[in-house]
Amino acid sequence: MALKREYPSVRTTDELPDPREVPPVTPMPHPIDVALRNLTLSANHGRLWMGVAAAGVIAGGRWRRAGIRGLLSLSAASLISNSLIKPVVKRRRPDIERTKLARRIGHKPWTSSFPSGHSASAAAFATGAALELPRAGLVLGPLAAAVAYSRVHVGVHYPSDVVVGAAVGATTAVIGRKLWPVRPAAAALCAEATAPALPQGKGLAVVVNTKSGSAEDAASSISQILPGAVIIEWDPSDDAPEIADLLDEHSGLRALGVAGGDGTVATVAGIALERGLPLAVFPAGTLNHFAKALNLTTDEDTAQALTQGTAGGVDVALLDGIPFLNTASVGGYPELVLLRDRLAARMGKWPAAAVSAWRVLRRAEPMELVLNGQPEKVWTLFVGNGHYTPRGLSSAWRDEMSDGLLDVQFVRADPPFSRLRAVVGSFVGLVQYSKVYGSIQTSDLRVRMADKARSVAHDGEVAEPRDDVRITVAPTRLTVYRAG
Repeated sequence: MALKREYPSVRTTDELPDPREVPPVTPMPHPIDVALRNLTLSANHGRLWMGVAAAGVIAGGRWRRAGIRGLLSLSAASLISNSLIKPVVKRRRPDIERTKLARRIGHKPWTSSFPSGHSASAAAFATGAALELPRAGLVLGPLAAAVAYSRVHVGVHYPSDVVVGAAVGATTAVIGRKLWPVRPAAAALCAEATAPALPQGKGLAVVVNTKSGSAEDAASSISQILPGAVIIEWDPSDDAPEIADLLDEHSGLRALGVAGGDGTVATVAGIALERGLPLAVFPAGTLNHFAKALNLTTDEDTAQALTQGTAGGVDVALLDGIPFLNTASVGGYPELVLLRDRLAARMGKWPAAAVSAWRVLRRAEPMELVLNGQPEKVWTLFVGNGHYTPRGLSSAWRDEMSDGLLDVQFVRADPPFSRLRAVVGSFVGLVQYSKVYGSIQTSDLRVRMADKARSVAHDGEVAEPRDDVRITVAPTRLTVYRAG
């Protein structure tokens, strides 16, 4: 019997799938493409750098200053690149079709391609932060370079846009250093002095101002790291016992310590100088100018100096016999302090300071003073215990604390637009070359108020109004523990 051979059925053309209906196969994006795309999007509107700056502010110390300087540099570079250069150049963006689909960010920016604003912001932030804290550049430098390259990788900039943008950002940050000088990382120079090493804080009595913003934390912190120290809590109210009387209750002291604002530090410093004891400063105040000058930014820094016996000699200035360690002033600042203290209970210290500064500047009047026999009509008088830099209204730190001189600076009221010229000159770092600026270097200053009695501020405290004052440098230096 013959077998019937079967053939497979043949599908007609109508039964075949339409190749146009078959979805194309999308390749998986490379991890590098994903990373660079996400990085460039995170830097939109400076969000990446704002996050880094916020972390620095939380960390405090030089990290805070690095974050703030980085953001200020970024703001200036963004303004220059986006608002000044881009509208003039008006360069077209690269053809997005030439960029692989996996690299694209989904849209093409409409602004001019030249220069890259992202690159300018990245370079400005990294450079500004590194100027304040060099080791931050080890992380921020590569991150900024990656952000800059990502703009080419995703196809929205030419390489030349990125190179010029980075140059604009870095240059802006460097110029900003001239306008806002970088605080030295090392402690100010001190004279040679010796102090006993006090492991565990044995022989140390620390006066803690209970009204200081971080007094409670300071007392606990000092007790933990220096269990051998005596903690004396002091309430600076009118009926509180004198600090000297509290210290008299403890015998065998080899050093004095203080945790509080600069005014409290100056008070305890005067007692230490009188008794011939070294002083250990714990940064528990709001600004801690004196502690920062010694490069003491944490309680651990001070504890390490105590344990190792690292010390130096510093000058103490005397205002009619009252010791101060940083600055004294006549004019707007005493009024600002008094008004700030009245407003602080209602709105907080920093908002109160801003409101007080505005009110004082608005109603300020020239003063007629006689400085060491020389009449001067001035807006403000600044007296530093040692030479302060930068010069002018923004004086912030000292390079040396034992030069034996008072740094007297003032703004004359006679020249036209003197206040405006002083502010602008201080901002650009050239006020010392202006006719509105005056300075005296002396170890003995006599100030006579020729028009009326005026208050004098010293280390954040305000003395009663007086007709004349004498400010001198104490003949004996104070020994202080400082960072190595």
